Amino acid sequence: MSAMSEKTIGIIAGNGIYPETFVASAREKVPGVKLVVAGFHGETKEDLAQKVDAMEWFRVGQLGKLIKFFRSQGVSEAIMVGQIAPRNLFDLRPDMRTLMMLAKVKERNAESLFGAVADELEKDGIRLLNATTYLEHLLPEPGHVAGPKLKKRAMEDAEFGFRTAKETSRMDIGQSVVVRHGTVLAVEAFEGTNACIKRGGELGRGKSCTLAKVSKPNQDFRFDVPVIGALTIEACKEAGVGVIACEARKTLLLGREDVDRLCNEYGITIVALDGDA
Repeated sequence: MSAMSEKTIGIIAGNGIYPETFVASAREKVPGVKLVVAGFHGETKEDLAQKVDAMEWFRVGQLGKLIKFFRSQGVSEAIMVGQIAPRNLFDLRPDMRTLMMLAKVKERNAESLFGAVADELEKDGIRLLNATTYLEHLLPEPGHVAGPKLKKRAMEDAEFGFRTAKETSRMDIGQSVVVRHGTVLAVEAFEGTNACIKRGGELGRGKSCTLAKVSKPNQDFRFDVPVIGALTIEACKEAGVGVIACEARKTLLLGREDVDRLCNEYGITIVALDGDA
């Protein structure tokens, strides 16, 4: 067996299709790779177990048990794919290793918490990979991505929302905003993108709203990467959001066929803007 085929990757798997998308891409790009999954009750899809080499179930907060499992499987690299619902973070029943980790964390935001998890994995010889590893083909380039072409007024709102989201993400408030005709309707905070979309749509009365979703300045791509999928499009349709402005090369587009179909069906446009320009 070659060195390439001996690679073992641990997958810390949240909800949605992100984990299975990574599994399929890793299998294609690294022949013979061993994939080991840490799943979470009430989050991870159960059928993921049929697509990987080993899988064990955890509660959020069982970091010591998770690391022990990965080490027993020979994991030297790990990746975080898929979200954990905020309600489960409040139902945290931490083990001793998690408690010790939390005691060192001064600010309880996503970046500091996941950064602390990465540090704990590193102590046991497990390197955390970028969450876009083997998924680079799902990062859209600048320009039109899906749905109808944008008119000038809509593009102006997309650019305004993009600039605003860059500022809120810089302040670590949230990475998404909803705007309409140059007015900010909603800013994402702890509740997540879909709740922000719903609130923005209600305030905009379901007409001509634009969602902007960006990465943070100096984004740590090991975690918290912006993602757009079919559920995002459905949430936008429900709220009356007609345009999604995402950040080119830094946003994962999951389930591309479904996203394209829904955008065409609902008349929703996705445009990728260059945050480095």
